[in-house]
Amino acid sequence: MSRREGVLGWDVGGAHLKAVLIDADGAVRLALELPCPLWQGVSHLGRAIEEILSRIPVEPAAHAVTMTGELADCFTDRALGIAAIADALSARVPADRLHVFAGRRGFLPVSGLAAATAAIASANWLASAMYLATVVREALLVDIGSTTTDLAPVAGGNVLVIGDDDFTRLAADELVYTGITRTPLMSVAGRAPFEGRQVGLMAEHFATTADVHRLTGELAERADLHPSADRGPKTVEGSARRLARMVGRDAASAPIDAWRELARFFADRQLERLVAAAGRVAARGGLSAQAPVVGAGVGIFLARRLAARLDRSCVDFATLVRRVGAAADDLMACAPAFAVAHLLGTSRQGARR
Repeated sequence: MSRREGVLGWDVGGAHLKAVLIDADGAVRLALELPCPLWQGVSHLGRAIEEILSRIPVEPAAHAVTMTGELADCFTDRALGIAAIADALSARVPADRLHVFAGRRGFLPVSGLAAATAAIASANWLASAMYLATVVREALLVDIGSTTTDLAPVAGGNVLVIGDDDFTRLAADELVYTGITRTPLMSVAGRAPFEGRQVGLMAEHFATTADVHRLTGELAERADLHPSADRGPKTVEGSARRLARMVGRDAASAPIDAWRELARFFADRQLERLVAAAGRVAARGGLSAQAPVVGAGVGIFLARRLAARLDRSCVDFATLVRRVGAAADDLMACAPAFAVAHLLGTSRQGARR
């Protein structure tokens, strides 16, 4: 790679590393997502960074970084997490090309992060919302990932949220800790109907929402990048076995249709929680009845169902990005990585004028 071109956007999560390369015209060249169990140590992040860099066909002129991985429990606090993530990137990318997203403060060099922890931490959703505000009149962003769901109303070029950190966003229902693969089922419901009875669930990490959505037939296997709860096979039979444990049974004790029905119960409870939160966020943001849901994330299928429940149309995030092409499906999982790349590219173009 001899010529520098484009911007590479990074979204450093606690469980995945995502990257999107855009060219000088803002077109998406590549979108990648890799598993990265950061909670197990920063070495996992280093290897994932190197893997992504090995797949990039050009040398990016700049790198835009956003993150949620600073929350990983291998770090004692967010400031240390931000510093460690910045160090991992700086060890593999020239520091003068690294630009860290600090929300409405814009982008900061890696040398200026210590005083901006609050603005940098878990700000990836804001990058997506800020991009969305430039391309639609009004909408409700619904980004459903493997672990969490981000909800943000935008209108008139503004992001109309109440919260600006994890705590205030959780309190405002703008951050909902439920996703389509990594959420333990014991957090989705306390009891479930099975064979005509209401059964209390085992409060153990026996099964996750990946098992639910695999049994309902909605989970794309490319969306489930981490081992299952028992590290067993990620098959319908494996998911049925894990789900059965939640109600104290073995999978062989009932037909597969019974486990599919139980899975649909959990899927409905998860959707109901998201619909209630999204309805409150949309109303508080003053969105009109015509404002669509803009769905993103590996849980796009759930965002579409949520939109239908709210009687709103649903627009896929990738359709609001020009010149995506074959990378559209990958881009859906990487909206914040695209957004920071776009925001940085736009700001650099403006600075050159």
